[in-house]
Amino acid sequence: METIRKKPTFTGTVKLGLAAGLVGTTCMTALQEVMARRRRSRMPAPMPAMADADPWTRAPAPAQLAKRLMEDITGREIPPDRIPVYTNVMHWGYGVSMGAGYGLAQSRLRGRSALAGPAFGLGVWAWSYATLIPLGLYKWPWKYRAGAIAKDVSYHLLYGTGTAVGYDLLAKKR
Repeated sequence: METIRKKPTFTGTVKLGLAAGLVGTTCMTALQEVMARRRRSRMPAPMPAMADADPWTRAPAPAQLAKRLMEDITGREIPPDRIPVYTNVMHWGYGVSMGAGYGLAQSRLRGRSALAGPAFGLGVWAWSYATLIPLGLYKWPWKYRAGAIAKDVSYHLLYGTGTAVGYDLLAKKR
């Protein structure tokens, strides 16, 4: 007797996508950590920071965006010691939430994950530039070194692939 599979609900698809986004973000973060450790092991000792320099000017774009949002919402200045927390909350929140979009698209399009995952990762990379350039948090891609863009694209390709693989594995469990 053949088992009839029910089509996943909208909520179920979103939950599946969020979980897949968590898998993809974990993959991306792991690669970023490996690359950061390699870079730190090859770099000379850092120069002492200037006492009067604003640490927010050197903060990653996710932290700067979170700072803007929180200051707009609360009306309070956010201290620089929150930079690591804001960076992580935005990184993980964005990656997980974008997974919901992947889940919804995949439930409708039913694309091959080997193609859909990397394409999704490239789309997320492009979307980040499309949103952060107008906010003044990123420059146009051609203003960066080719190696920096290649590294950023590779992180997002892995994110998309991890999200797709996570989605497929989790969907099979259902």
